[in-house]
Amino acid sequence: MKRSEINAAIEEARGAFARHGWSLPPNPRWDVTDFGLGDFARVGLTLVNLAEQPEYCEKVMYVRHGQLTPRHYHAFKKEDIICRWGRLAIELPSVRAVRLQVNGEARDIPAGAPLLLSAGERITLTSGVMHAFWADSGYAIVGEVSTANDDAHDNQFEDQRVGRFAAVEEDAPACVKLVSD
Repeated sequence: MKRSEINAAIEEARGAFARHGWSLPPNPRWDVTDFGLGDFARVGLTLVNLAEQPEYCEKVMYVRHGQLTPRHYHAFKKEDIICRWGRLAIELPSVRAVRLQVNGEARDIPAGAPLLLSAGERITLTSGVMHAFWADSGYAIVGEVSTANDDAHDNQFEDQRVGRFAAVEEDAPACVKLVSD
């Protein structure tokens, strides 16, 4: 990914957060990734790590329309994915229904159809549950609250070509330091 593309993604996310009253902490830790596939418009994500503690993590994510976070699961992490604005589609590509908490209540999620979350709704994903997500609206602002975060080792992608971080081509000065820098 070109650094100029990363800078533009950060500015786009900052603008969306500001429009919807989402204030970021001082010196947030930004993460912009194309998952190593080189097509950020189609496969990518813009994240901000709000809290990184040994016991828990909190993130806010900006998901563009038409931009997929590819199928993956976490070996150890348990996470709540919360739609903060817009509509988020979550795919759970299992061969049978999966029982998970949605808005705090156990629900059987059918295989094959995406679960749509509107603003304020959440799903709790336990470790080992394969999932992918994308904005089902113009864009989505998404929160994540999870157990300890280890992006370098805990993400297990279905497609072995996928990587967690982008390779960065330095074509412009960085507007912020990324988690992966």
